[in-house]
Amino acid sequence: MSVTSLDPVRSELLAELQQKVERIQSGPTAEPVATHPALSGLLQLRAGGVYGVDAASAALLLAAGPSLAGAWCGIVGVQDLGVEAAQTYGLQLERTIVVPEPRERWLEVVAALADVVDLVLVRPPGPVRQGEAARLAARLRKRGAVLVAWGEWPRCDARLTVAGTRWEGLEQGHGRLKARRVRLEVRRGAAPPRERELWLPAADLAVRPVEAEQVRRVEAVPDPVRVVS
Repeated sequence: MSVTSLDPVRSELLAELQQKVERIQSGPTAEPVATHPALSGLLQLRAGGVYGVDAASAALLLAAGPSLAGAWCGIVGVQDLGVEAAQTYGLQLERTIVVPEPRERWLEVVAALADVVDLVLVRPPGPVRQGEAARLAARLRKRGAVLVAWGEWPRCDARLTVAGTRWEGLEQGHGRLKARRVRLEVRRGAAPPRERELWLPAADLAVRPVEAEQVRRVEAVPDPVRVVS
């Protein structure tokens, strides 16, 4: 085989290698990660990303998306994890590793889990230094794992916060709580915040946008009976 006959093959191989190098250099952050359907259009998780939350409900909601899609998750530093609430949001406990008390080595535990699971939820015991956060972020990008930080965290890609909450079901001071209506707010850099109201959960224990519930009610209204004389 002549050298000239190898040129097209070499060109094809070089092009393929160039594409691989570009993917490596750009990192896995461009790859979307399964996000809970209730957050569709509001927030999209991406591999290697860091997302801050201020409440357990927001943290579990972010973790539930990848978990529902078959991903493994790790939870670090959350001692009072509500198992029933986690399952309501969609977290698959059989694919979840929980380290409730990592103590002073919590950052090492998070880094180790980032090597083997798809998403790590952590509640730091105290302030996180910029250098520590930067080193962990580099590791996350390399591994393609997602970090959900419950509490203050330097330089998050986005923050999901609970801006308001209201329970429904109590009437005239008595009755039983049936559903919780939550207003979530997403902040990403200097962009204006975005909001959405969710049932978290609804009366049937499902998690969905409030507008979806309104659509369900409209669809459930029967057609008026027409009287033909």
